[in-house]
Amino acid sequence: MSESSHSASAHGHDHDHDVASHKKIYWAVGIALLVGTVVTVLAREWEFHSVALTVAVALFIASIKAFLVAGYFMHLMSEKKTVYLTLVTTAVFFVGMVGLILWSDGDLPRDSAKKTHYVP
Repeated sequence: MSESSHSASAHGHDHDHDVASHKKIYWAVGIALLVGTVVTVLAREWEFHSVALTVAVALFIASIKAFLVAGYFMHLMSEKKTVYLTLVTTAVFFVGMVGLILWSDGDLPRDSAKKTHYVP
């Protein structure tokens, strides 16, 4: 009986340590997002040589912030198997649907006229 109470207290200590480490991660990610927001606001004042470079910098900053939110606050970093399975399933269905559309291109029901006219 004393063994189970010792085991429970050991797990409780591990749980407290785990919560503390998660809090540190969340605070670090929150601060990184705050810094990213400040960089975004300051980047508005920077003069870039082209619109493409301006868009590239904006997308780079936004991608980093989106990764932090999705990966840590939405817990997708710890759900890698589920995320990859969902992505693979989506890709397979997408390829299948595009394949069916391309395969059926030109197939018309009986006694129907072609309604789409392709202009060269």
